[in-house]
Amino acid sequence: MATYHLIEDDDRILVGLSGGKDSLLLTELLAKRAKIDHPRFSVEALHVRMENIHYETDTSYLQQFCDSLGIRLHVKTTRFEVESTDKSESSDKSEPSAQSSESSESSARLRKQKQPCFLCSWNRRKVMFNLAQELDCNKIALGHHQDDIIHTTLLNLCFQSRFGTMPALLKMRKMPLTIIRPLCLIPEADIKTYAELQGYQKQQKICPYETNSHRTDIKQIYDRLEQLNPEVRYSIWSALETDNKLIEE
Repeated sequence: MATYHLIEDDDRILVGLSGGKDSLLLTELLAKRAKIDHPRFSVEALHVRMENIHYETDTSYLQQFCDSLGIRLHVKTTRFEVESTDKSESSDKSEPSAQSSESSESSARLRKQKQPCFLCSWNRRKVMFNLAQELDCNKIALGHHQDDIIHTTLLNLCFQSRFGTMPALLKMRKMPLTIIRPLCLIPEADIKTYAELQGYQKQQKICPYETNSHRTDIKQIYDRLEQLNPEVRYSIWSALETDNKLIEE
């Protein structure tokens, strides 16, 4: 809060509560911090259920969790369809010589958008953005920790040809909302330890796509980097700060 000025007086914050350890910790910390007079802000939580992806959290547990913290929980259900590749795309692929680099990039972007992880995330965010505006919230808090942000940096370097990440603070351009990541300075190992001490209930079913991504590969690479240099976390973080990648206004 002090380093990146994530929360200010009169903020109305909607927390994304998936039911994983990160979002549970974020909800708990913000709810407790909101009871302190400065800064003065309010917190509500949102749990989005995805009909066609078989991961599940006990909604009654989340309700009890939020009740114990004195915050309101909203539960919304949505779904998405994975679009199939149409014939025109197949025709384009059969004639690579006629395809410009720009159309190739567009096709790659389209293929990415059809991936379940992208579609699931996009639809959950859409529900969250809509509810935030209905509730007159000006900020959305997400539970990404420091490891998530560092792994995203490596993913972007390796697969997107750019140096960037999920910022700790991101002001949306098309709507009056700001995304904040208050756990950005906390390593995942610390969250795991705290979750065990608090006895957080685990998700009933994990996402079937959870380990089927380059993020799993990057995590293994990062673990190797930490073996080579135990200080690599701070080197990457310092580079992100130096290049102003952690705040986008």
